[in-house]
Amino acid sequence: MMSRQAVLCSLGSLYLSLLFVFLLMDVYARPANNSVLKEKPADTKDENEILPPDHLNGVKMEMDGHLNKEFHQEVFLGKEMEEFEEDSEPRKNRKKLMVIFSKVDINNDKKISAKEMQRWIMEKTDEHFQEAVEENKMHFRAVDPDGDGHVSWDEYKIKFLASKGFNEKEIAEKIKNNEELKIDEETQEVLDNLKDRWYQADNPPPDLLLNEEEFLSFLHPEHSRGMLKFMVKEIIRDLDQDGDKKLTLSEFISLPVGTVENQQAQDIDDDWVKDRRKEFEEVIDANHDGIVTMEELEEYMDPMNEYNALNEAKQMIAVADENQNHHLELEEILKYSEYFTGSKLMDYARNVHEEF
Repeated sequence: MMSRQAVLCSLGSLYLSLLFVFLLMDVYARPANNSVLKEKPADTKDENEILPPDHLNGVKMEMDGHLNKEFHQEVFLGKEMEEFEEDSEPRKNRKKLMVIFSKVDINNDKKISAKEMQRWIMEKTDEHFQEAVEENKMHFRAVDPDGDGHVSWDEYKIKFLASKGFNEKEIAEKIKNNEELKIDEETQEVLDNLKDRWYQADNPPPDLLLNEEEFLSFLHPEHSRGMLKFMVKEIIRDLDQDGDKKLTLSEFISLPVGTVENQQAQDIDDDWVKDRRKEFEEVIDANHDGIVTMEELEEYMDPMNEYNALNEAKQMIAVADENQNHHLELEEILKYSEYFTGSKLMDYARNVHEEF
């Protein structure tokens, strides 16, 4: 008869084997969205604090050129987005959604107009901005331990390499003595890209020293018009195949989308192309000439563009406007809750009236 310890070991081995299989299945089912693939383990917290994030809340496109799948939820829920979890009780989520509806409906006519939704989108976007500002204060302190109010490129480089597992004291000593650093090719490429970004965030007159505000632009380019332009240039550089600094539809939808291993992966890739085609034709290409210029992409990427917010409001209303009155009623938002919150409220029809 097996001992208790042997049984536990056997169960542990079986669990690890099953976990490995599930992880493999998950990897092969994903499209090649770097914002998804670059998940970090919990022990790389320091690295996450000082590295510019791939994902920017309230911005329509990721840093790697992929569409922000959570954009609608971010500009509708703001900080409350985390409260709408898939496993939350539907009744609680309905009540939260009803509270949000009443806040958006500022004239209390029981329906949301495009103007009301625009105001709300701008408010939630600004909320994300303020959250980034607060987080930046903490992150800046992490790279400015002496508290002198500015950080040099070398100081940042040391902290970055330390987050990658290099010995901080040894790296600092070698940089001080202008000694060669033995860095792998991938890490060096990341450093080179970060240095370009560092230069862009360094406001005139350039001194290669970033203060707290400049460091915010370094981490969050959406906070600076100059850095927003830089981000657009980087995205176009990655997608532009003929070097004309413009994007055609074929260029925009031809990012390498994951190796198709099965039908599920094929469906994911097909949806990815469909979403990008629709966004290009209906939103980004403002004059509908089949070409997206740097200016058009910059306007599209600017989270504080009021015209974009109004267009977004109209699109969000159109998704759920079943009675075609160009407004949103509470029942419509509840029915299309997954679009607005990421959470399905399957039994909304049975419960909505009893909760008014």
